[in-house]
Amino acid sequence: MMRIKGLILCFCIMGCNISDSTKSEEDLPNILFLFADDYTFDAIHALGNEIIHTPNLDRLIQNGTQFSQSFNMGGWNGAVCVASRSMIITGKTIWNAKALTEQWAKKENLESVHKSWGKLMEEKGYQTYMSGKWHVSIDPKNVFQTVRNIRPGMPRDFFKKGNKKGYDRPKEGEVDLWSPTDSLNGGFWEGGKHWSEVTKDDALDFIEQSKERSAPFFMYIAFNAPHDPRQSPQSFLDHYPLDSIPLPKNWLPEYPYKDAIGNPKTLRDEALAPFPRTPYAIKTHIKEYYAIISHLDEQIGKIMSALEASGKADNTYIFFTADHGLSVGKHGLLGKQSMFDHSIRVPLTLAGPGIPKNKTVDHEIYLQDIMATTLEMANIEAPASLEFKSFLSLAKGLEDQPLYPEGIYGAYVNHQRMIRKNQFKLIVYPKIKKTLLFDLEQDPLEMNDLSEEDEYQETAKELFEDLLILQKKMNDTLDLRKIYSFDSV
Repeated sequence: MMRIKGLILCFCIMGCNISDSTKSEEDLPNILFLFADDYTFDAIHALGNEIIHTPNLDRLIQNGTQFSQSFNMGGWNGAVCVASRSMIITGKTIWNAKALTEQWAKKENLESVHKSWGKLMEEKGYQTYMSGKWHVSIDPKNVFQTVRNIRPGMPRDFFKKGNKKGYDRPKEGEVDLWSPTDSLNGGFWEGGKHWSEVTKDDALDFIEQSKERSAPFFMYIAFNAPHDPRQSPQSFLDHYPLDSIPLPKNWLPEYPYKDAIGNPKTLRDEALAPFPRTPYAIKTHIKEYYAIISHLDEQIGKIMSALEASGKADNTYIFFTADHGLSVGKHGLLGKQSMFDHSIRVPLTLAGPGIPKNKTVDHEIYLQDIMATTLEMANIEAPASLEFKSFLSLAKGLEDQPLYPEGIYGAYVNHQRMIRKNQFKLIVYPKIKKTLLFDLEQDPLEMNDLSEEDEYQETAKELFEDLLILQKKMNDTLDLRKIYSFDSV
């Protein structure tokens, strides 16, 4: 009898261990990933922007945890979104993601696709869905099971030969030929319906499909908005009278180092507005930027409502973030090809089961850490190829230690390098041997360069050495030692 009792106890213990280490499909959480394009960190009302109208993102933030210091590493070409999206799909840091996706483009090393985000979720038993902007050098059907309305980096017809209406505008006193509400201009209305609405419709259909299935879902919903051409219905532009829009405090008519950092007048993003920048032009671009964001916010609200109506909201984690930020006039720039916070820093919000509400985490992370975080949520063992980290414990308040004590790294082609550590940011411009140093606690808008101040020389040197260490870790082959002498930093 004692032997039988012992066997029963043994089986019970084994059963408990099994249930602790693996989860049935019914127990696994759903993942809804909402991905915007060109969305800078301070363009949400709930995060302190009193001008912008974003009620649905505000609600998401109030119901979840906001990571206030979330960054993209940069880009290897002008289309920074390519690097950002390649990193989050592969789990590789910037230069390793570049090498891997270049192999994919040549149809090489395709077996590594099985370690991509979508495939890892699928192997765990997830239904995987994708709609919207892709911009990764492999067919998304190799990564996701259900794929709809794949979009390029931006509407192709905006590049039509001779289509100059959306560029070098507006100029005060001159007729503006571009109208962000005119569907005949194509752009986001290419195909007859605004792309943000098409992506929303796909998400609603995915949610409806998932109601009939027991397996959990992973939805990658990638909006092109608020990327230019920043088009939206008139009602959204009406929210933003031009005289209600203030100029950014760190705006400039022209950035003095724009050519040296790879941001010349001919760079497509920078060509959208005239040189030098004028208050009228910048306010107009901000108006159109805010309007398309408010339109995007409406689509996100409809997705969240559909999720709640499906009965699956209580077991769904929702992420909202963007591939990178945008300048929109700050520092005299318009695009995202810089190492300033407005270009590399994004909003990042997580809501769902066990996630504290209306909480902010200030530790620095990379937005691409979302992949690792979802793997932990899904009880998937992280592959050795994964180079980012989960922030789930930070979100739940189980830990309060920085994920990246060595600092946050940034790069834009071979024109810019950056390290952000211990309240300071060091930016280097190798083409002109220029360094910038900012105290982010005292100067969050990055307006006061301290690199020439005697009292900060040791700080700059220490950060430069730390940047070299990060370069090695990232397989960054740009040899800053050949460009800068230690004493010149």
